[in-house]
Amino acid sequence: MNALVATSTLQSGLMQLPIDLQTIVSLLMYVVFIVFIFYGQRVQLYVMLRDVEGSLYKLRHIKEEGRKITIDTIKEIGKPQSDPTGRVDRFLDFFTIAPQNLDPAGVVWKLEHILDVRDDRAKDEVKMMAPSADEIQTYNLENTLEAAMALNYIYKVIRHFYLLGKKTLSLYVIMQIQMLLPLIMREAEAYASALKAFAYGQPIGDGAGALVAGRLMHGLETREMPKDCVAATLQLEGRTTFVIKAKGPGGNVGKPGDAIKTIIEENEGKISTLIMIDAAAKLEGEEVGEVAEGIGAAIGGPGVDQFKIEESILKYHIPVNAIVIKEDIGDAVSPMRKEIIDAVDKAIERVKQVILERTKEGEKVIVAGIGNTIGIGQ
Repeated sequence: MNALVATSTLQSGLMQLPIDLQTIVSLLMYVVFIVFIFYGQRVQLYVMLRDVEGSLYKLRHIKEEGRKITIDTIKEIGKPQSDPTGRVDRFLDFFTIAPQNLDPAGVVWKLEHILDVRDDRAKDEVKMMAPSADEIQTYNLENTLEAAMALNYIYKVIRHFYLLGKKTLSLYVIMQIQMLLPLIMREAEAYASALKAFAYGQPIGDGAGALVAGRLMHGLETREMPKDCVAATLQLEGRTTFVIKAKGPGGNVGKPGDAIKTIIEENEGKISTLIMIDAAAKLEGEEVGEVAEGIGAAIGGPGVDQFKIEESILKYHIPVNAIVIKEDIGDAVSPMRKEIIDAVDKAIERVKQVILERTKEGEKVIVAGIGNTIGIGQ
């Protein structure tokens, strides 16, 4: 009888247990729901802050590694008598103020002057840091410093928004930076790769257009053009072709706008067409090294050279054709990939095709290869 009572009591307890657990779980769910109603945004903010903080630590490591590579490269190549660390740290915070464009008339020439002064200042700084560097090494070290400056700036901007969001507890400040972080980190890693390429003088993806011009003028006599550009003359498909690129193999983009303008003026505007080759940003889903054709001045940068080119071709009504090699920001500033090298041959074939289809035999053509010539000679 006692055994029967004990069994009945146990069964009753086991039946009661799930009901108690269900009640506890329900109460916990209500508590969590109420907490999220009042504190959900705060919880989300702290989660985002942790995410940004992790990326910030990674950015600091990338920035410090870039600074170290820059200092070591300057010591190795420039052989300075004193430690260049202090001067490098000072230059990493170097900035340029754009000219006032409230009255846009003449702003291009103001911008060009500012950029020229900046370029001269950077070269002077490199020469003081690395007195033993030759001209090519000076260009490469200048590019190395530029990449280190970019990494330093990216780190400081992300740190600014992280600390601002943490100080104000503003969800929207942190949300914006967190949403952009994947693209920012991708760009930072690309600059880190670029820094190593500049330090060792390796060709980068941005030099695709310059490599096209370099192959066309290979083995030919070249002449100096303004500023930091070279040109060669050859017969291509029965047309007199003037090929232009920045002077290599140092890290240099030159001023192709001035070089193109000079050749146009030398030939009194009797140029049948201008063909420009450059690297271009690819869309996701497109293959690295895809070659596309279009119209217009294919050149990046602040816009000064594009302005000069457009002014020159407008004056003489010269058609301008563009051939671009697709790559993303990582490819553009990283050591040149095989796909981009292979695309150079395709681009040369496109150049010949445009010349055959758009000009007549005996006419004059300009082919301008745009891009950084680091590691790319004449």
